[in-house]
Amino acid sequence: MMDLSEHLCFKMYAFSRYMTALYKPYLDEISLTYPQYLVMVVLWENDAVSIGKIGEQLHLDNGTLTPLLKRMEKNGLLSRTRSNKDERIVLITLTEKGKSLKSKTQHIPEEVQKCIHINRDTKAQLMKIFDEMVLNQPQIQR
Repeated sequence: MMDLSEHLCFKMYAFSRYMTALYKPYLDEISLTYPQYLVMVVLWENDAVSIGKIGEQLHLDNGTLTPLLKRMEKNGLLSRTRSNKDERIVLITLTEKGKSLKSKTQHIPEEVQKCIHINRDTKAQLMKIFDEMVLNQPQIQR
């Protein structure tokens, strides 16, 4: 049996928790959780997105996303409406309040990157490795 320190999954888990903790003080200022922030990033890139598309981009299922989106709607950040073309599809659209948060978050990724003391080249290498590990793998069956 390998020691905990030799488990790649543990190293990634520990680093993920560390990164989330670095984001927390910035996100607390604008009353967003880390998962809500990720949803907002998707919506700032492409407004009026289906729940399915958000799930694809964030690697989250509808059962996880729906309660999250309901809370965000209750907080006035987005609205959920059925598609005119296909009523089975729920479209997520930012409200003015949701759109206005974008300018308040522009500095966050750079500030967090400073905290972990990596340069652009190292960041680019890590992004490539993570893409290879996650994006190029077959979908996990749940």
